[in-house]
Amino acid sequence: MTSTGRIHSVVPPYLLRAVAAAPDFPRAAEGARTALASLDTVQAPKHEHLRAAQGVSGTVDRSPQRTISDAHGSTTLPGTPVRHEGDAASGDPAVDEAYTGLGDTHAFWLEVFDRVSIDGAGLPLDATVHYGQDYDNAYWDGSRMVFGDGDGEVFRRFTIAVDVIGHELAHGVTQYTADLTYQGQSGALNESISDVFGSLVAQYAKRQTAEQASWLIGEGLFTDAVHGVALRSMKAPGTAYDDPVLGKDPQPATMAGYVDTTEDQGGVHTNSGIPNHAFYLAATAIGGNAWEGAGAVWWDALSSGAVTASVDFAGFAAATVDAAGSRFGAGSAQHGAVQDAWRTVGVLG
Repeated sequence: MTSTGRIHSVVPPYLLRAVAAAPDFPRAAEGARTALASLDTVQAPKHEHLRAAQGVSGTVDRSPQRTISDAHGSTTLPGTPVRHEGDAASGDPAVDEAYTGLGDTHAFWLEVFDRVSIDGAGLPLDATVHYGQDYDNAYWDGSRMVFGDGDGEVFRRFTIAVDVIGHELAHGVTQYTADLTYQGQSGALNESISDVFGSLVAQYAKRQTAEQASWLIGEGLFTDAVHGVALRSMKAPGTAYDDPVLGKDPQPATMAGYVDTTEDQGGVHTNSGIPNHAFYLAATAIGGNAWEGAGAVWWDALSSGAVTASVDFAGFAAATVDAAGSRFGAGSAQHGAVQDAWRTVGVLG
């Protein structure tokens, strides 16, 4: 397992740039500029505390091991520990939402895929809240979750959306499995896989079927001042927001809209709309609980060893088609649904 040391943030740089340039939202603009500057921060992932989850016999503690720290508005990590595993609610919404979201994510991976924490070996789940002043982002730095409080003009606090927590921790899962290179199509797949499993964490916590789910990523993060419902839509990429100040959601839903760019690591947050839409199409065509259908297929592909770090859309699509055939049978409805989804978005011919 390797790591670039680059932080993986839930708010894409193109949206942060739009907020940073918005004269209507001066407080948000400052918060977005700070968040943009931090995207190039190199963090050294620390995994030495993994052994703390293992007993003397080498067995893994299957219960969550959560620690929530408070940065008190500073950018110094990890901050002051304020809630440990098993502690009562603190009364601080950000602390308690982070604690619950980490628990929902741990429960999803354990109960659905029998994976103990994001590394499969009981990695403690650490998070820091109240990071920075009006900090407009949440990110995974290779060892912990970090949450800003938002600016109150454009963004609310980032702990309110469990799919955001699931998204960021899924970057950790990817880090410990295929370790997809964060560039170009493999980087867009990295982002998409986090959206997929972030959405599934929220669906599993709410016990929603594929038909009942909103398929929105970051729903509720925008304040009422923004004309938008979420950061991204897996159901209809490009429709999550359309605001006179911030602009329009730029995500394409198919390869016809694929964006060639050198920005954002080759458009990882933009082009992720294409595999996102493929997953939505497959999940809703299969029906029922998405984590039992398309989610299981995506997990089989990601963890199979067939997906290499530099895989492109076509390679990942082929891996999911093979995984669907292996899990549900070649020629099954599920197998056909996965094939049709990738064809619809233009990845497979």
